[in-house]
Amino acid sequence: MANGMRPKVFVVTSGKGGVGKTTFTSNLGCTLAKMGERVCLIDADIGLKNLDVVLGLENRIIYTSFDVVNGTVSAKEALVKHKQLKNLYLLAASQVATKEMISPEDMKRIVQELYDDFDYILIDSPAGIERGFRNSVAPAEAAFIVTTPELPAISDADRVIGLLENYGFTEDRMYIVLNKFKIHMAKRGDMLDKTDVEKALAMRLIGVIPDSEEVIVATNKGIPAVLEDGVVIGKSFENIVKRVKGEEIPIDEDLKGVSKGFISSLLSMFKKR
Repeated sequence: MANGMRPKVFVVTSGKGGVGKTTFTSNLGCTLAKMGERVCLIDADIGLKNLDVVLGLENRIIYTSFDVVNGTVSAKEALVKHKQLKNLYLLAASQVATKEMISPEDMKRIVQELYDDFDYILIDSPAGIERGFRNSVAPAEAAFIVTTPELPAISDADRVIGLLENYGFTEDRMYIVLNKFKIHMAKRGDMLDKTDVEKALAMRLIGVIPDSEEVIVATNKGIPAVLEDGVVIGKSFENIVKRVKGEEIPIDEDLKGVSKGFISSLLSMFKKR
């Protein structure tokens, strides 16, 4: 990537499972596509694979990244188009292969083949910092580090930041996302606040995603939440995209409408009774 150019290949990582990394990847990809960008999502969690499930594409998978590596098909031939967003594609992970069967060089070749056809390529890294992490980081130009407002998750995020620095990532190419944020708990002092996380990691947040039952419901339906009408987190993802593109948007904008969204959800529940 030439100096001064905005990155287009992002690894999404966390260092710890359970922080919502794959859900973040799917929702960010859908948000970018809704905003008119050509987007490719790559599931690098070889052997487990989840990205196809949260996108509702598990029954459409014919080829995976492993088929690309062993020469069965090209990377472009292995892509699956999203049902609703025609400019969003997925390269699925194999459930039968292992992480050791794909190398960092393989991942670089896959991304290189797809590079000119997309505006953004998001690589969903497996949890942990082993081979799968190295594979995911190898072709990336920038990184989203997803964490939650809990000390173990913050500690793991800090460790991942150090590893990414060892791989040559600079601070302006690392974006911290605070996921599953409960504003009422933070106000009571029962949960780390946004500023606490920024101080602990010595980095600014690129976005805050409020904790929402809507995400759980949508994920269980195989629909990224941002594709549902009126969801609270939709604005958070739009703001993240705008910030990555260089816009200055106050971080508190991500939490506007959270209380309103909660009340709307309650009213909706009562109407269904």
